Amino acid sequence: MLDISTLEKYDSQQMYKIYDRWAEIARESFESEQDSVNFDDIKHIVFAGMGGSGAIGDMFASILSKSKIHVNIVKGYLLPQTVNSDTLVIVASVSGNTAETLSVLESANDLGCKIIAFSSGGKMQEYCKKNEIEHRVIPKYHSPRASFTSYLYTIFKVLYSTFEIKQDDILESITELEKIGKKINSSNLTNENLALRLAEYITGIPVIYYPFGLQAAAIRFKNSLQENSKIHAMIENIVETCHNGIVSWERTSNVQPILIQGADDFIKTKERWEILKKYFEKNNINYFEISSVKGSILSKIINLIYILDYSSIYFAVMSKIDPTPVKSIEFVKSKL
Repeated sequence: MLDISTLEKYDSQQMYKIYDRWAEIARESFESEQDSVNFDDIKHIVFAGMGGSGAIGDMFASILSKSKIHVNIVKGYLLPQTVNSDTLVIVASVSGNTAETLSVLESANDLGCKIIAFSSGGKMQEYCKKNEIEHRVIPKYHSPRASFTSYLYTIFKVLYSTFEIKQDDILESITELEKIGKKINSSNLTNENLALRLAEYITGIPVIYYPFGLQAAAIRFKNSLQENSKIHAMIENIVETCHNGIVSWERTSNVQPILIQGADDFIKTKERWEILKKYFEKNNINYFEISSVKGSILSKIINLIYILDYSSIYFAVMSKIDPTPVKSIEFVKSKL
């Protein structure tokens, strides 16, 4: 079992201490003095961001999936052809210097879209000031991925009326963060810590199964395992995998299934979960299950992301890997 001295030894920049404060940061961000903006009659939103910022876009796509607002996520340089002056383009870059996101910002401005930008400063802030574009400065905590709740809940504060998301749902999600934080943070390095148990389960390549609506949690977990733990990871939709991915289990490999389930998944989705589990049990394939809390879709996803992110940190440290450095990403950026 992991202990605090090992955590401090390998997590050299103490990322875990920021995660211990995630719920506190979320509440402070939502209760901050940031001015709210209301964009009326929005039917189309494009969220642009890469890495940790892109994960926020995935989150909004899930939250707004049952609303009348169509959401596109741009993780790259190009806007969809469907954007026009009635489109709200939300750009986020923790550094403010992400090349892809800056390109989208400039394109959206050229097309006359409604725009709001979020960063800790950088070129994005300069461009918005020069072109009189709404911009909000959000502080960075440690790294873009560790700043997730800071950015997410500040954006909620600024745009919740535009999204038509209930404040009660936002506050409920923060309360759920506070509850789970006590169970998975660094003050509870025991067998009762779900994030730690998941980290101990991982010995090979995780394949993460998810249902419709919880894709944001699966994508975020894959990204966190890649950045923090420096391992390969895959994601699969539970329904789709029954038409293709399941065949892969006919061969022995070092791939390990992790099942992310919703508290109230669609009845047909629940049926697929049970079939998949029976298949694994029949073929002596071990799997790890995680279920969301009950409540709003926001509470479900943010709760899962907290558990899964922390698990990636624990796994990194248990593997004697520092979760903070991302040398490969720095190499790519140095060549751009």
